[in-house]
Amino acid sequence: MLWIKSLHIIFMVTWFSGLFYLPRLFVYHSMASATDREGIERFKVMERKLFFGIMTPGGILTLVFGLWLWLGYGFAGGWLHAKLVLVLLLIAYHVYCGKLMIDFKYDRNRHDHVWYRWFNEFPTVIFVVTVILVVVKPF
Repeated sequence: MLWIKSLHIIFMVTWFSGLFYLPRLFVYHSMASATDREGIERFKVMERKLFFGIMTPGGILTLVFGLWLWLGYGFAGGWLHAKLVLVLLLIAYHVYCGKLMIDFKYDRNRHDHVWYRWFNEFPTVIFVVTVILVVVKPF
């Protein structure tokens, strides 16, 4: 089971790297001048590759190995219930990032860079709380 736990952590780090970086790309993309078509197109490519090449596979494999761990160790403790709620929030955040990426793809962005700076903080909070739940197991 330690191999499975290791893979779960590796892919969780991969997923979070994308969850941290994609909204940061949105910040810069939203700040790009409408006359900088080359820069805007570069952001679109970077966002697509990050979302589909790193984030989504990392998220799926995190869930697969997490489910495997759950089946191996069982479903015990309130901390795990809380962690699963946070994972569901991260999945929703991931999907919403995909929606925002599509809005950028079709030049339909509705938010400014300040909004994306705040949006970028959400996975950090979830990350910190999740690590504390898993390590400390407070309940």
